[in-house]
Amino acid sequence: MRVRGKISVPGFLAGGISAGIKHGKDMDLAMIVCQTQAVTAGVFTTNAVKAAHVLLDMERLKRGKCQAILINSGCANACTGKRGLEDARKVSRVAARCLGIPEKLVLVASTGLIGTPLPVEKISRGIKKLVPSLSPDGLSRAARSIMTTDTFPKVVLNKTRDFSIAGIAKGAGMIHPRMATMLCFILTDALIEWEVLKSALRRSVEGSFHRISVDGDMSTNDSVIIMSSGRQPLGKRGIGYFQDSLDEVTFRLSEMIVEDAEGATKKVEIIVKGAATLLDARRVAERIAVSPLVKTAIFGEDPNWGRIMAAIGSSGVQVSQDKIDIFYDKVQVVRHGKRYGGGCEARAKRVLKSDFPRIIVNLNTGKAQLRLLTCDLTEDYIKINAAYHT
Repeated sequence: MRVRGKISVPGFLAGGISAGIKHGKDMDLAMIVCQTQAVTAGVFTTNAVKAAHVLLDMERLKRGKCQAILINSGCANACTGKRGLEDARKVSRVAARCLGIPEKLVLVASTGLIGTPLPVEKISRGIKKLVPSLSPDGLSRAARSIMTTDTFPKVVLNKTRDFSIAGIAKGAGMIHPRMATMLCFILTDALIEWEVLKSALRRSVEGSFHRISVDGDMSTNDSVIIMSSGRQPLGKRGIGYFQDSLDEVTFRLSEMIVEDAEGATKKVEIIVKGAATLLDARRVAERIAVSPLVKTAIFGEDPNWGRIMAAIGSSGVQVSQDKIDIFYDKVQVVRHGKRYGGGCEARAKRVLKSDFPRIIVNLNTGKAQLRLLTCDLTEDYIKINAAYHT
């Protein structure tokens, strides 16, 4: 469920403006500030090529503390060498001075075109304009300011009787498990220790952002950061209830990313069950999710199950062909590795007319299973990414 209008988490200020980083007057600079030092944890891209802000934030988060996050869209500040890292430090220095806090408590994040130097002067001027406009209900403006090819801002609020958790995210393409181009910032007023917060975030990311794929590409800039103002005790229900609440936020944000996938017309759920191990289930699900032949067939509403069988076989998992069953929702199209018959393709085609079809694969070799969300592949995805640089 998308959140519209003003949202807030006690102890935090946020906002967003146009700093002239993008062409036109689109909002492109955001900031989130905790009114005190916040317990903070992060999960970052596993791509060996990492943007400057990822390197800087990973170093600063070793302390487990942060008070502000500065985010720009329109420039990724990735593959910019030593200059990129120094530029990230420069803008964090400006933010720290304007906020009156130590520079080591400022994190930065960037998204946009890879290889372009950060427009330090524009961002510095923007910071001076942005800081006075920060407000308790500014998260929605921040969410709009971090968008690139997104078509809508992604904002979720989970308010319990004990504490609140809110999250904003951006992402529509270059999305794949093990950090999928996305940024996510989560705020909570729950009182929670750093090690516990780190563990909760990693577990939550594993069940959400690591279970989505748009196009099989992994960004240089992916970051998920959570900040806790520590104003509210967890209450009698404790860390388990916090984990469940956090999982709801990250799962919904991950769903929004797939729903907003570049050029997509369908959100697709892939369920692989009966695998020997969870890793086997993941490898098969991911191989199906990234197959251009499977994705284009879904766009064409063509139940071409042979493409799914080929994807399973090329996943690197040891499978027994004569044990595999495949379903489109409840319509079985493959039984024991062969066409099921009985007009199954015609009934499966009706399933694929849905905006949210399911592909279910049973390997029948074990008990492990995994769910992954993906989307179809359309001409619009090609047009968006063919013209992205220019």
